[in-house]
Order: sequence, then C-alpha cells, then structure tokens
Amino acid sequence: MAIVCQARMTSSRLPGKVLRPLAGRPALQYMVERLGHATRPDRIVVATSVDASDDPVAELCERLQIDCHRGPLDDVAGRFHEVIERWSLAAFVRVTGDSPLLDPRLVDHALELYAEGGAGVVTNVFPSTFPSGQSVEVVGAGAFRQAYQQMEDAYDREHVTPYLYRHHERFGVRNFSAPEDLSAVDVSIDTSEDAALIDAIVERMREPHSEYGWADVVRLHREVSTAASR
Repeated sequence: MAIVCQARMTSSRLPGKVLRPLAGRPALQYMVERLGHATRPDRIVVATSVDASDDPVAELCERLQIDCHRGPLDDVAGRFHEVIERWSLAAFVRVTGDSPLLDPRLVDHALELYAEGGAGVVTNVFPSTFPSGQSVEVVGAGAFRQAYQQMEDAYDREHVTPYLYRHHERFGVRNFSAPEDLSAVDVSIDTSEDAALIDAIVERMREPHSEYGWADVVRLHREVSTAASR
C-alpha cells in the first residue's frame, strides 16, 4: 500500500506553497516525516510534474530518500494513474502537499476501514468534518481506473476524486467523521496568512511534530488564533 502525495510548485493562490519554510523546514518535509509514522503503508510517493518548476520538489524527495514520480502538470489524475501502473498498486492513499500537519493516525484508520471491504473509496471528506488539512482518501485501483477512463472534464482531471464522489453509489464511498464538525478550522496552506499561522503552530510544539495528532493541532490552532486576536 502506498501513500501518494500530490505536490507542485505552480499553485495559483500561493506559488511554491508545498516548499514554503515552516520553522526552517519545507512544508512538504513535515508532511513526509509525519506520514512516515503511519504503520500500514509501506511506501510514500510524491507525485509531481515534469515541468521544470517542480525540479525543487524532485530534489527534496531525493534528499529525503523517498520515491518521486513526475507526470503531467495539469492532469493530476493522470499522474496518479501512472503511479498505480508503475508500482502495480491495488489501492492508494491520496493526500495533498499543502497539508503539512496531517495526522498519520487518520491514514491508518482509513486503511483499517478499507481493509474491512465493501468500499471502493474510504474518505473523511464526504462530507468533511475534520479540519482542512486533515483530509485522507483511500482509493481502490480498480475504482480509480474506471473513473479515470470516464473523466472528460479538466476539473475532474485536476482534482482527481470529484468524479468518484459524484458517482458514489457506483464506486461505494465510505466516509468517517470527526467527533464534532471542525471543518471550519483550517490547517492547510493556501495563502501566506495560512503559512504564517501554521508556522506559529509549529513554533509552539515542544515535542517532535509527529507526536501531535489532529486534535493537538486544533488545540494549538485555537491558542495561536486567540493570541493573535488580543
């Protein structure tokens, strides 16, 4: 089982956000380090593009000694399809590189649910109740191949999984939820303000960042937000 993290430098709202420094380290490095603590997957693959702008992403992967696959820039679903074929995956975990504080325990929980069978997709975004930046999707390769063959819209190709959710009855989507609706809490990087907030969260961590689960991150988010409003 592989975790496939999509990451590219050409974000329209915050270019270069996946390598944005947070307390001195690139955002993507935090994510890779945290994902390394998930117990069920045996591989992490960063899926970036062949565009020259993504050379720094590939260079970071080489430095961190993790697998990197380079595919189409805008056809992100195409990248995932190539990863499936390259590593002969039966299923994969999809995450996005703008979520540096993603809790690896959510990955393990999603995989536990997927292992129970009966679902082509296991997710926590249908609907979203976890904070933004704590999204996890486990997608069966068979379900993804079927969906990919029918993705004609550029939006579907760029965002990878919307087609599966629109046809959830066909693909068997199983969702898991947070104890309360925390979807308004944002710990992903989409703007410079987001990056500053996450940087402040990391600065408050007194233990290795991988020891902080999603609930701890929410607590720190609230502390930082409260301090900023004073």
